[in-house]
Amino acid sequence: MIEVLVTLFILSIGLLGVASLQFIGSFSNADALNRSQAVILNQQLAERLRASAVLSDSGDGLVVNNGYFDQDIYNFSNLSGCDGGNPYQCYCLALPADIPDCSAGQCSEAQFAVFDGYQVSCALASSNPMAQLSLTCTDNNAADGDSCSAGSRHRILLSWPVENWQNIDRELNPICNPDADAEPQDCVVLDVTL
Repeated sequence: MIEVLVTLFILSIGLLGVASLQFIGSFSNADALNRSQAVILNQQLAERLRASAVLSDSGDGLVVNNGYFDQDIYNFSNLSGCDGGNPYQCYCLALPADIPDCSAGQCSEAQFAVFDGYQVSCALASSNPMAQLSLTCTDNNAADGDSCSAGSRHRILLSWPVENWQNIDRELNPICNPDADAEPQDCVVLDVTL
């Protein structure tokens, strides 16, 4: 009888270890899924930038419309009417009236910027509603009229909140977390030069 109890005790400790591994594995899988989807969405926006780029009037290279650098076109900041619900259900099931329908290709460059920002935001909201997207530029020629001159670096940053688990602090990336007092974020960064 004692041998059976000792065997059950050892078996239960082993099963607790397996349960812990299962929990850690599911947590790691969710983190990997967020990262994979972020890479795909960053690449999608980079391809949209390349597709909309035109030859620069003031130098060699390509430029995109200044509208792409308006942060309000991303994350549905230019839309209203969603009261804390899922942004995908609020904005993406039907095209909002404020967004131009450029599906047929009959839009100006500025309208395409708004349309592309909306579509990328919908793709992001469908995969991770808590994620935020931003597009910035390190402009190498402030004298011209372009927000991001030819040859400048475009930075696509997609970030989302993360949680610490098992009381283990994460090593936070300073690019993802410029404000040390804010909620911890993980991110994927893609730098593109046109």
